[in-house]
Amino acid sequence: MILQQYKIVFGGTMGSGKSTAIRALSEIEVVGSEAVNTDAEAHTKAHTTVGIEYGEITLGDGVKVGLYGTPGQDRFDFIWSVICKGAIGTILLIDHQAENPLEDLAHYIAAFRNTNQNIVIGITHVDEKIERPTLIYRDWLEQQDCNYPLFFVDARQQEDVLLLVEAMVSSTEVNLLS
Repeated sequence: MILQQYKIVFGGTMGSGKSTAIRALSEIEVVGSEAVNTDAEAHTKAHTTVGIEYGEITLGDGVKVGLYGTPGQDRFDFIWSVICKGAIGTILLIDHQAENPLEDLAHYIAAFRNTNQNIVIGITHVDEKIERPTLIYRDWLEQQDCNYPLFFVDARQQEDVLLLVEAMVSSTEVNLLS
């Protein structure tokens, strides 16, 4: 039986680190749905998520958080809204080294803001494409009049992913008070 107090969804592009982020945080063995990647055009990784992933973490104050991962490919977009039901928000991970990460960001914000306005953005793989400026994300968010927290993270690093979760929980608490 799942006894979490909060549910956070990880969404975003294929290869952005959603599964890795959940594994970096989870206190339980992650329940996953990885399969052989048959979409080499989208990403060259060997395996990809094709359903729901689930992990859990207990925050310092005893709050238990369920971590739910979505598949990144558009062909699975029908399941995104199902996974988001009851979530306090979505952490969007965007791969900085993708061909057009701003287009990806726009696509995933549009898709996930329909299910929940509480969004935190994590840009991953910044170290893989250092010649691309990171300021493009803040500029784009300002141009779109989007006021979402934005972080540059390494999905393998527990501290980085925990920062995203803490921002989500804090944002939820602020929204409850306003």
